[in-house]
Amino acid sequence: MIKSIKNLDITNKKVIIRCDFNVPVENKSIIDDTRIEAALPTIKYALDKNAKVILMSHMGRIKEEEDKKNNSLECVAKSLSDKLNKNVIFINETRGKKLEEACKNIKEGEIVLMENTRFEDLNNKKESTLDDELAKYWASLGEVFIDDAFGTAHRENTSNCGIAKYLPSGIGLLMEKEINTLNELNSAEKPFTIILGGKKVSDKIGIIKNLVKRADYILIGGGMAFTFLKAEGFNVGSSIVDNDSLDFCKSIMNKYQDKIIIPVDFRVTKEFKNTGNYKIKDITEFELDDIGMDIGERSITNFNKIIRKSKTIFWNGPLGVYEFSYFRKSSEEVLKNIVKNKKKAILGGGDIVACSSLLGLKDDIYYASTGGGASLEYLEGKELPAIKVLR
Repeated sequence: MIKSIKNLDITNKKVIIRCDFNVPVENKSIIDDTRIEAALPTIKYALDKNAKVILMSHMGRIKEEEDKKNNSLECVAKSLSDKLNKNVIFINETRGKKLEEACKNIKEGEIVLMENTRFEDLNNKKESTLDDELAKYWASLGEVFIDDAFGTAHRENTSNCGIAKYLPSGIGLLMEKEINTLNELNSAEKPFTIILGGKKVSDKIGIIKNLVKRADYILIGGGMAFTFLKAEGFNVGSSIVDNDSLDFCKSIMNKYQDKIIIPVDFRVTKEFKNTGNYKIKDITEFELDDIGMDIGERSITNFNKIIRKSKTIFWNGPLGVYEFSYFRKSSEEVLKNIVKNKKKAILGGGDIVACSSLLGLKDDIYYASTGGGASLEYLEGKELPAIKVLR
């Protein structure tokens, strides 16, 4: 059985909370604070119990010293201070005397945030390789460990799986909500529709195999649509194709052709850039140098017809290159259709949540998960390492 923070005695104790503050940052400014907002309930709960709160998180990938400059959690500390109306003590190291003194002297109701845990990856990848020495060290800073980072629950890292071995441990309110919400899909009210976008089919094979029998429809968009279309014999021009997944696409389309719906038209350009100089073309009209950037009007209409008759929806990955203003129309139209018709939709983390936030629609959706890869692996039926260690 996995314990929740609500089942653990944390009053007046030093509580290490592993959060997911892996937010997009430009010029040291946070672009999307969704994951910070999602962490607040657990932090506030701990503060209400008069706990001494020690926060930790990763941000980005740290492969060389230069990566540190754009991946410090200092901006997160400032954001948390504003949102909590409370000073958050930021310690710009992952180990050392300064961190040890801060954790030793922390008082009830105070918050310490240590630096990006992945800075330890410059030290023989000690964060990413579940280093036991580092796990013991971090565990020595607190008395209770709470994992609230669902977005990294599929990774066996020192800061989630390691610390949990050495302290009384449980999940936070966010992790609990994520698991409970995704579990609702096990008994999803039908018709049950899955929307899959993004670039690579290989990232979605597991979820397609696991859910295709339960789903009534699987709508395919984004770059991965071109792998399905090429497998069906269409010329997709210079659009992105996951060639290693062509056989899988052909096989699954043959077996479930009544369930898997692929686009019939696209917004097409000659260069991968944000330009109003595009054409809407039927898939049969592609030229060799055409690049599909977003699904077209007929495809949006087809998708929205299915959305309107669906009762439950799970969506992972945008339908077009939403980062470009000219190629987010399909994602916007389908999101608006979901909101307008008050459909029970769960957004499966990552880019589709960022897209819904950019469009101002995230708060109108039933649930926006903070976990991209974690959501997919959980729905594939895999036991996530961070949950397994707590069990």
